[in-house]
Amino acid sequence: MSEEIKPDVQITSDVEEPKNEIQEIVEPVVNYAEKTLNELSGLFEKLMEDVDRIKKSKEAEAIKSAFYKKLSKEKVEAGLASAVEPEAEDVAEEQVETAEQTEVQEPEKVNPFEAIESGFKSLYNKYRKERAEYTRQLEAERADNLAKKQAVIDDLKTLVEKQEDVSAAFPEFREIQTRWRAVGPVPAQNYRVINDTYQFYVEQFYDKVQINRDMRDLDFKKNLEAKQQFCEMAEKLAENENVIEAFKELQKLHEQWKEFGPVAKEYRDQIWDRFKAATAVINKKYQGFFEGQKEQQAENLEAKTKLCEQVEAIADKEDIKSSNDWNALSKEIEEVQKVWRTIGYASRKENQKIYDRFRAACDKFYEKKRVFYSDFKDSMNDNMDKKLSLIEQAEALKSSTDWKKATDQFIALQKEWKEIGAVPRKKSEQLWKRFRAACDEFFAERDKQAKPENQFYANLKAKKAIIEEINAFVSDDAQLIKDAMASFTERWKAIGFVPFKEKDSIAQAFKEAMQAKFPEFGARPARAQRNNGGQRGASRAPLSEKDKLVQKYNTLQQQIDTYENNIGFFAASKNSQPLIQQMQERIEEAKGELKALEAQIRQLEESQEQE
Repeated sequence: MSEEIKPDVQITSDVEEPKNEIQEIVEPVVNYAEKTLNELSGLFEKLMEDVDRIKKSKEAEAIKSAFYKKLSKEKVEAGLASAVEPEAEDVAEEQVETAEQTEVQEPEKVNPFEAIESGFKSLYNKYRKERAEYTRQLEAERADNLAKKQAVIDDLKTLVEKQEDVSAAFPEFREIQTRWRAVGPVPAQNYRVINDTYQFYVEQFYDKVQINRDMRDLDFKKNLEAKQQFCEMAEKLAENENVIEAFKELQKLHEQWKEFGPVAKEYRDQIWDRFKAATAVINKKYQGFFEGQKEQQAENLEAKTKLCEQVEAIADKEDIKSSNDWNALSKEIEEVQKVWRTIGYASRKENQKIYDRFRAACDKFYEKKRVFYSDFKDSMNDNMDKKLSLIEQAEALKSSTDWKKATDQFIALQKEWKEIGAVPRKKSEQLWKRFRAACDEFFAERDKQAKPENQFYANLKAKKAIIEEINAFVSDDAQLIKDAMASFTERWKAIGFVPFKEKDSIAQAFKEAMQAKFPEFGARPARAQRNNGGQRGASRAPLSEKDKLVQKYNTLQQQIDTYENNIGFFAASKNSQPLIQQMQERIEEAKGELKALEAQIRQLEESQEQE
């Protein structure tokens, strides 16, 4: 009259037990590291307005982590915190957990981040409390569901142990099944035990209770229809391009599948194979997705490792001496950081490590740069003090009428000025103009005091005017060119002497100007040169050894005077330090030769007196 009915085969290999946590809503990946503090705070405010915010804890934690990392970085750059600080997440947790505690009194500092940090902290505290309350309620609800399901099992067990007629037992069994399905999820650690216990007693019911065949077939039919729908849904999920979403929905289908009883024996393997085939497709795509992710993450890790090595090499440089070098390297770091932001994530295990390594290398470079500019600023301030001292000396000296001594002192001050390093850019031009004004005032006054009867400086001015005329002369007329050359030459010769220190330079300037405009200027017939040279040689009497030494001594003395005059001239010129140093070296060398010549002359004189 009746046959033994067995429940469906248990689905265990492809079903994950429900986790005792809030089901997360997966959002598109956003690179929060590129967001500003205001943008991150705005994103969190928007999240708090979302009705599903409790299910978006990963998004919330990602925003929080990015916010405190960005906040920590900007505090370091603003000088409000040390470059070496705890991890941003640790800082965030510590700040959030201590938000309502009494704060330790510290010296007051201007903190431009206080308002946004306080606002974000308040939002996050509110979110944590909501999520904690929701989790507490969820755990209480699942604990209550566990008690309800246990009560259903107890009723099912009682039903199984009864020996009643089918018409009385089966409706009660249906009511028990409905109650079981109506109960929500239970704690994850109790899921398998409670579910297996229920399935066990369902099997016991079918084994022990003599069910009317028509009712049994009706039950099988309903279960088959439900499971066919599950197969169709699973097959449709297999076509979903969103692999993660499809996999999660599949887990829900497996849970629902287990809620329904068996189907007719001839359909059991067929319906299960169909459902398992759709499951296998989704599982394979899911596995392939993560395998592809692993490969991409490995490539990302390799690329980021190379960027770390590149920044570390820059940060380890020891020969960075100038601000230009620091600026150039800073641009290199910025370009590397741009490339870094274009690379995706590494694996969860390695992503934070490689980021920490990259951040540490960048921090090391910027800390060294900060130290350099701190020392450089101190050095420039020291240089500014030195130059101010020279300016005060020059301004005190500019009224001196001891021309020779004051000139030497100004030359020494100018030399010392050149040896002092850089000063702050805002002060550099101001200091130089002040120092130059004192120097120019002295040298201008010194030049005015030249003896009026010599008219040397007037002659110098006249000769400079002629040179300007020569440089401005332009003509294509050969005769006019010849006449102009003769005129310039005669006018030049008619002008008297110039200051001795200007003689060579002004003569050279005239010669260069004339040769540039008149290529024939200065050319003489070779025969005339030879004849003149022969006449000079014939009329010159031979000199004694002593006369030669005296002549050489006088020549050297004249050279020394020329060099010293030239130093006075160059001292008032810009960028003249190399020439001044060269002339000082020549003076010292010539003075040494003078002493040697003086000794030789005395020796000759003593030998002549003895004779």
